[in-house]
Amino acid sequence: MVSQKERFTNKLFLNAVLPLLKVIANDDPKLNASFKGVNAVFQVSALDSENPAGKSATHFIVEDGEWTVKNDRVYDGKPNAELAFKSVEDMNAFFKGDMGKGIGPLLGALVKGGGTFVKFLMVLLKMSGLLTAKEAPADEATQKLLVKSFFYLLTAGISQLNKLGDEEVRAWTTPSPDRVYALAVDGQPDVAAYIRIKAGKSRSGHGVYTRAMPFFTLRFDSFKSALGILLATDDMMDATKAQRLIMDGAPEFGATFGNLLLVVGGYVQ
Repeated sequence: MVSQKERFTNKLFLNAVLPLLKVIANDDPKLNASFKGVNAVFQVSALDSENPAGKSATHFIVEDGEWTVKNDRVYDGKPNAELAFKSVEDMNAFFKGDMGKGIGPLLGALVKGGGTFVKFLMVLLKMSGLLTAKEAPADEATQKLLVKSFFYLLTAGISQLNKLGDEEVRAWTTPSPDRVYALAVDGQPDVAAYIRIKAGKSRSGHGVYTRAMPFFTLRFDSFKSALGILLATDDMMDATKAQRLIMDGAPEFGATFGNLLLVVGGYVQ
């Protein structure tokens, strides 16, 4: 039986981490160009006796280079290539950096998918490189992609943990009135992300929340400043004093929101 922590971790990978592959494939010019004319279905799965389908998976439908993500859903046909793990635990370990757990699945996918899977693998490797970065990349385009990936992952991750019943997240959402918490970089609306919570319910989204002013926004003056906090290479107090980090809202709410971002990281790292 899969432990609760492994289950929650796997759900985060299926619903918050793997969907970043579409973002990366779309935003990286070389990867985007490599998928022009490609029509294929890719799947990342793990055998799972607790799932009626016998496995847990997220799959991607690529039609002439356009990606559609099916979070936490097993493809009902035969994918062109599948990265198939023997267990939920093996899948979690691989995406946390244990490459040994991926040798068999990678070889199996390469045999079946050939060159088409190699294109998908390049996106996986790009995502891995981004999410395991220890310092800010030198070029601004990669900085932007990394910040966007973190923003999307963290907001989706909090919402997913809320739906799963994580005690710390539920303690935050259950008594809350209708509020929106956001992450943003000045002058970069396409990088923003948010989570809306109300009476125990939550929904994350990409971009600027436009229906009302967010209750709280963790805002940065640049991609480099955002990465200083996200990669823990900058001190939050120093960044706040220098206005590299701006808390639009009461600081006490920012502290709680920031702690929950760390909760997500604790599962997937």
